Amino acid sequence: MTKSLELAITKIGDLLLHNKITQNKDDKAIPEINLVIPNYQRPYKWTGKNVIQLLDDIFYAKNENKETYRVGTLILHHDKDGKYNIVDGQQRTITFSLLLKALGADPISFLGQSLTNNPHNTHNIPNNFRTLKRRADNIVDDKDKRELLDYIKNNCELIVVITEDISEAFQFFDSQNARGKKLYPHDLLKAYHLREMNDLDVAETEKVVKSWEDLNQKELSALFSDYLYRVKEWTKGNKAWELNEHNIHKFKGITRQDNFPYAQFYKGAFAYADTVNHSTMPFVSGIRNFKPFQLDTPIVAGKPFFDFAKHYYEILKDIQNNDKYEGYFINDNSIVKTLDLRKYKNGVGNRITRLLFDTAILLYVDRFCPERPAKIDLEMLDQFVVFAFVWAYSLRAQYHNVGWQSAQNYIMGNDITNSFNIFKIITEADSPVSLLSALSDTVNPLPSDSIAAKKDHLEDQNEEGVYQNYLYYFKKNKFWEGENDN
Repeated sequence: MTKSLELAITKIGDLLLHNKITQNKDDKAIPEINLVIPNYQRPYKWTGKNVIQLLDDIFYAKNENKETYRVGTLILHHDKDGKYNIVDGQQRTITFSLLLKALGADPISFLGQSLTNNPHNTHNIPNNFRTLKRRADNIVDDKDKRELLDYIKNNCELIVVITEDISEAFQFFDSQNARGKKLYPHDLLKAYHLREMNDLDVAETEKVVKSWEDLNQKELSALFSDYLYRVKEWTKGNKAWELNEHNIHKFKGITRQDNFPYAQFYKGAFAYADTVNHSTMPFVSGIRNFKPFQLDTPIVAGKPFFDFAKHYYEILKDIQNNDKYEGYFINDNSIVKTLDLRKYKNGVGNRITRLLFDTAILLYVDRFCPERPAKIDLEMLDQFVVFAFVWAYSLRAQYHNVGWQSAQNYIMGNDITNSFNIFKIITEADSPVSLLSALSDTVNPLPSDSIAAKKDHLEDQNEEGVYQNYLYYFKKNKFWEGENDN
């Protein structure tokens, strides 16, 4: 760090109401902070949605009794005229000024400066103030409003970086942004659920974080984006495109503050399973562990989320590993041996079809297979694998090219053979027997003239006896009309 770079911390109230920075590295205040938005700054682009999200985050921190709520970094260029030009942090600084004004704080000199005349500034600033004022006016109790104002002034803090060298200010700004990697949905979920774990001690929290970080992060991201998110949508009869910051709320779950009857039910179920599994009951009685999760039900926020993620991460790896001696669910399956051939792992269409197949098995295992399956459980699973294969690969067999649009339409139900939502059928079944009966009535043989895939060399095997054409299993399991066709 160069000599001209100074680090400090400031309370929002000190910065915007008293024009000072609370303390530098020597624990001394920096007075006469004249904040300026320079002409080179970008426009104020925060919308009503952004400012309400900030206010909701502050409410959350206040209700959780967080003594300090860090709200970001402010980079300032202290020029020769004594002004403190905002290099980074403009959006939050303006928003906090509007929020303080909406809550009835003393006049804020920072808001008196003129800004460049552009549509973003002229629209967003007054619109966001009105949004915050309406929200503030909805706080009926004056005491609650005063407490919120005091919390923002005294408990919300910014880390401040001050430099007298403008080039250094921009260099620091650029390096901060260059080092900052994109946060993927599972990263955002990690941050959210860690906030819900403030009742755990440091050692337990560190243990949870280490367990999460030990998982392959690329595979963990795929678990949420490709499998868990899509299962949640497909079981409800919805199309599923992409998990992003706008729909990750599906994995935020039920918090400790949620006391609605449905929330009490799921929290109670989780607490019961957790209590039993951590007692001597499973060992003494010989019963199997209770699984406190189901893919089509809400998650309990906090530590249970991390247990949920690891649970399904391990099940998916088990399903996708066809080793004869490893795992519990898919072992030395002849259909999967063919699907594991390199030629069926390459290409968008093959990957989408395999994802449908694996996801259907994941949902079946989740609903009907105990953690340590017995012989009857595996026999039922093997029967389901045939139906899941015929369902998923009927799509692959009937289209020359499979993309996400055709796959989504296939799941929702279109006019080709075996187009139906297998995920809804699984979740609506009350037992493996009833599910297999339903699929027996629903899955149909493929008409030979509808098959667009290559139908030659069905009987060819490699040196390990693995059939080279997946269509062989349609014939073997009587799901091909006109079995003598070549």
